[in-house]
Amino acid sequence: MRKVIVGAMVSMDGVMQAPGGPEEDPTGGFKFGGWVAPLADDPVFGEAIGQLFGQPFDLLLGRRTYDIFAAHWPYAEGGPYDDIAKTFNRITKYVTTRKGVELTWKGSVALRDAAKDVARLKQEDGPALVTQGSAELVHALLAAGLVDEIRTFTFPLLLGKGKRLFSDASQPRTFKVTYSAVGPTGIIVAAYARAGEVKTETVGGATEPSAAELARREKLKREG
Repeated sequence: MRKVIVGAMVSMDGVMQAPGGPEEDPTGGFKFGGWVAPLADDPVFGEAIGQLFGQPFDLLLGRRTYDIFAAHWPYAEGGPYDDIAKTFNRITKYVTTRKGVELTWKGSVALRDAAKDVARLKQEDGPALVTQGSAELVHALLAAGLVDEIRTFTFPLLLGKGKRLFSDASQPRTFKVTYSAVGPTGIIVAAYARAGEVKTETVGGATEPSAAELARREKLKREG
């Protein structure tokens, strides 16, 4: 079986929009495109990115991120990120799109139904399926319970508005931290592996509720 790994660069408030450059994705009036670059010269961050892309993998992308990548990486070999460019250009790119448009990047495969098609791909033999960007796709995968691992690169800044890594539709699930580190620029790298169901209990153990607590609960019910 293949694993689905969500790889995401995020701000402290969970925004993942347009990390690569000012013109990458100004959708919704987003003004801070390129927020990664001023902090990206970080050995811990670089090592973690190397580990993510050093394993066998195929890319799993939403249509908007695919368009961004397809306009850049085929022309980036020989540049400062030559190794990543060569890898991205060589591997298979699975693209979720409902539109019957031509995918020009060599090795691209269209997926028409994100949840159904990714569930099918997971049953096959092959390398991990790694997402980059693609907020709507990530939301759909989390809602369908298809994500096996999440790797976040959290940058020490707040962006306010913007596309976020998580939505309210995420399927409740616990994850186990398998790796974490803090880089000298303040970037927090963390890897989370899917674990079990969410469990709940009262902090400090079960006790008889006070009259004030019972009154508070009744008030919540009335107020909705």
